[in-house]
Amino acid sequence: MNSFQYIEVSVRIEPFSEEMAEILTAELSSELPYDMFVTEEPYLKCYIETEKYKASDLKVVLSGYPAAVSFEAVPVQGRNWNKAWEDSFEPIVVDGTVTVKAKFNTGVPRTRYNIWIDPQMAFGTGYHHTTYMMMQRLLALPVRGSYVVDMGCGTAILAILAAKMGARKVFAVDIDAVAANSAWGNCRWNKVGTRVETACGDASLLQMGTYDILLANIHRNIILEDLPTYVRSLKRGGRLLVSGFYQADSPAIITAAEALGLTLAGSSSRETWACLEFVK
Repeated sequence: MNSFQYIEVSVRIEPFSEEMAEILTAELSSELPYDMFVTEEPYLKCYIETEKYKASDLKVVLSGYPAAVSFEAVPVQGRNWNKAWEDSFEPIVVDGTVTVKAKFNTGVPRTRYNIWIDPQMAFGTGYHHTTYMMMQRLLALPVRGSYVVDMGCGTAILAILAAKMGARKVFAVDIDAVAANSAWGNCRWNKVGTRVETACGDASLLQMGTYDILLANIHRNIILEDLPTYVRSLKRGGRLLVSGFYQADSPAIITAAEALGLTLAGSSSRETWACLEFVK
């Protein structure tokens, strides 16, 4: 990554809040090809390959957020990306049962399920609120012996947790090759590589089988587009957990899911983020 020329975009947030920084991170990572985000109050610093940067595209996304009062773009090269990620990462601890941490995190107590990750650049942990809720709901499901899919797996946190909970087989899929490779490495680092199969691709890969549990912590537009495929891939009685969107997006997703024969089995929220659970 250091061999590429990058653009550093500093988005000024007023009034600044961590919540708004997370919202903008979610929007920019799903709508535009930004690779890395670092919060340095009052700025959200975003990194993108020079040839992919278009100020007009950025303006369109930011226009929906009055708190993003301005931005400045400058070329950068040779940044220590892993160091930047380390400086901004904090461990995730879910209900005293699951801990997600990196090798540089110290003083983090062990829990029943411990997950170590190496992001290999920016495809890290997802957004803490959505990742937290997905893990929380997964912990309540009968995972042992089941077949699980982690769509948009990123570093495969959810896939690794499912495997550690006793899933018979986990299929971890991401459309980005770097993320899929990171997932592959993390699964082996966590000693679940024999039960987690990683692949680079989209939801069309799900046609290879049927599953008991399907996890999708992705942007709302992708969820809405791929819902029919998700439903076809679920066994009768199977569970679909979705997150990665705001509470305001929940009605549209619920309506679409119910039209496809799914039943809402539960919901949760943290800050402005939402998580929905459906049963087929």
